[in-house]
Amino acid sequence: MKVLITGTAGFIGFHLALRLLERGDQVVGLDNINDYYDQRLKYGRLAVSGIDQNEIEYDKLVQSRKYENYRFIKLDLADKEAIDRLFARERFDRVCHLAAQAGVRYSLTNPSAYISSNISGTLNILEACRFYPVEHLAYASSSSVYGLNEAMPFDASYPCDHPISLYAASKKSCELMAHTYAHLFGVSATGLRFFTVYGPWGRPDMALFIFVKAILEGKPIEVFNNGEMKRDFTYIDDIVEGVVRAIDTPAAPDPAFDPAKPNCATSSAPHRVYNIGRGSPALLTDFIEAIENALGKKAIKNYLPMQLGDVPATFADTSALERDLGYKPSVSIQTGVDRFVKWYREFYGV
Repeated sequence: MKVLITGTAGFIGFHLALRLLERGDQVVGLDNINDYYDQRLKYGRLAVSGIDQNEIEYDKLVQSRKYENYRFIKLDLADKEAIDRLFARERFDRVCHLAAQAGVRYSLTNPSAYISSNISGTLNILEACRFYPVEHLAYASSSSVYGLNEAMPFDASYPCDHPISLYAASKKSCELMAHTYAHLFGVSATGLRFFTVYGPWGRPDMALFIFVKAILEGKPIEVFNNGEMKRDFTYIDDIVEGVVRAIDTPAAPDPAFDPAKPNCATSSAPHRVYNIGRGSPALLTDFIEAIENALGKKAIKNYLPMQLGDVPATFADTSALERDLGYKPSVSIQTGVDRFVKWYREFYGV
């Protein structure tokens, strides 16, 4: 297949691109390489996939030096004309839309970035999928959409209409727009609610990255909600496995959909929503202990109250994904943390 992946200088997009390339798909990667976090990490990911930083120019396809079936283009999702040109020229079979402005806490201080990237950018992708039809659009959502919902485990079939951050609201908006395009124009679309993804090449604004760096430097770590938060930490390889299975299985109308008792995860339109998580939440304090084990060094903990915009717990019900696509995560937290620490030491030479 010819697959467009948006966000291939990012964490999940980078790993997904490698997976699809290794199985023989043609891949075009897209990213605007913004400065939300250290661009050296983004260029480092691209280098692993054979993209030379010195060859990157805006709106220019760059051929990978490692994979003959991989090309990369630097584009902004808000650039509708350039997005349309790319779709018209390449005629993709599938699209996996991962590019977004990430981060719950950053959305408290920079809300406009989330409207431009997550909402306007996703609209441009949907419009391109409408006018230059693709077989299937898989797109990233987030466990953050569950907001004030405390019914555990989180079930995608139930409503989640109480977001508590603009990031979460923007992701919910993406789901609503995708369903609308599925209903009006037949765009087959699958939303993927990711649960606390971690692993090698992870984002430096995520807890694992922050904690490892601080512990190695002998600095205290900030432990919110006094360590009583629970997260469904999911290793990157397990996430990618779920994404690949979703990409390979276009969404179809649910013949059992009852508009009088609607299932929020399916539709009479070709649209569905899945959780992608480990399905086994862990206390933040246990996650920190796994980091301490991997580093052989204790953390200095600074306990703090709950941060604005955070939720006390996440817990993915993945039964639908297991039933429909045979997805089953397999990597333990300690194994995943060990792999991250090994990568971190090698990348930063510490």
